[in-house]
Amino acid sequence: MVAGASIAGPALAHWLVRRGAEVTVVERAPGLRPGGQAVDARGVTKDVIVRMGLDAPVRAARTETAGAHTVDADGAVLETFSAEDDGGDGYISEIEILRGDLSQVLHDDTRDDAEYVFGDRIAELTQDADGVDVTFAGGDRRRFDLVIGADGLHSSLRGMVFGPRERFVRHLGLVLAFYSVPNEFGLDRWLLDHQDKASGRSVSLRPIRDATRAMAMFSFPAADFDVDYRDIEAQKTLLRERTAGLGWLTPKILAHLDDTPDFYLDQVAQVVLDRWSSGRVGLLGDAAFCASPMSGQGTGLALVGAYLLAGELAAAGWDPAAGFAAYEARMRSFVEANQEIGRLHVDSLAAAEPGAEPAPEPDMEALTALVERALNGVELPDYAGVPDSRAATT
Repeated sequence: MVAGASIAGPALAHWLVRRGAEVTVVERAPGLRPGGQAVDARGVTKDVIVRMGLDAPVRAARTETAGAHTVDADGAVLETFSAEDDGGDGYISEIEILRGDLSQVLHDDTRDDAEYVFGDRIAELTQDADGVDVTFAGGDRRRFDLVIGADGLHSSLRGMVFGPRERFVRHLGLVLAFYSVPNEFGLDRWLLDHQDKASGRSVSLRPIRDATRAMAMFSFPAADFDVDYRDIEAQKTLLRERTAGLGWLTPKILAHLDDTPDFYLDQVAQVVLDRWSSGRVGLLGDAAFCASPMSGQGTGLALVGAYLLAGELAAAGWDPAAGFAAYEARMRSFVEANQEIGRLHVDSLAAAEPGAEPAPEPDMEALTALVERALNGVELPDYAGVPDSRAATT
């Protein structure tokens, strides 16, 4: 069983089914969640998408953002980045897609082969040497060979099996919010980004496939974060308070805050665990190793992790101890590189303290090596001896 039907869960369902498993995906939401932030596929992640046979539908659902302009408070362009920079793996990726659109592609690919249960969740579980007994909030009780938590930063499964979130979730001192607005700003394939370096805040507008709308995103520093991630009204109040006086198009964007259908706000955080498994229960994606949106690689970690987790479990004959250990051995360095990228990005946005010395110039050789490790620093075995139900067609 897989908990979570956003990106990591359906991606894992894809590979588990191909390796010969019967898969149930449970999702507490009543259906797939639309919209969301734009997510990227870079480096080795693009290879995984090709191996899934989903390169065409993923590319068809792209935002098709041509690039980004950073602008000052008056809208004058300060710097320009193209989606073609760095072979399509730059600041704006050649494969950029809204989280909800990618989730839809993955669900469409797996819904006929895996069982999806929406509007329910795991209420409790117990495991023994041979399996895991799961009680659902809706009252159903079932037994599974393996249970995988792919239910995000606030993973309830992780809390049940590994301990309270405070032990693993590390706030990075930044908060992100995003929601869709009418495209009354003349946006045409180019992202616009305004950063107030004095306060460490930013506001941006990005195009989406629906040209009549745009996606707005805010970031602001916060030393701590104690707003319930489910309390939408409290989150909107916080956003208004922390973006007061930000300037540029901020007032016009905030004017749509109360009528947007897809508001989201949360802390920028990372998840750090010593192990991503316990017995027959494992973790994947943000539940296991969230690198934060500031890494630009959350989707990549989920897709690569899904490929490796299913492959290693199957290669180990579905022995959880061996399969989970091999999956973690392959992923750990890749995860750590991306988490370091996320922390460096957050640090680069911090407002300078009054009177502080200028930050030293970065070691570009070391930074380039880190970026390469974060994009391509993981091997994708072919798993030649492992069953693959689609091998003849991909």
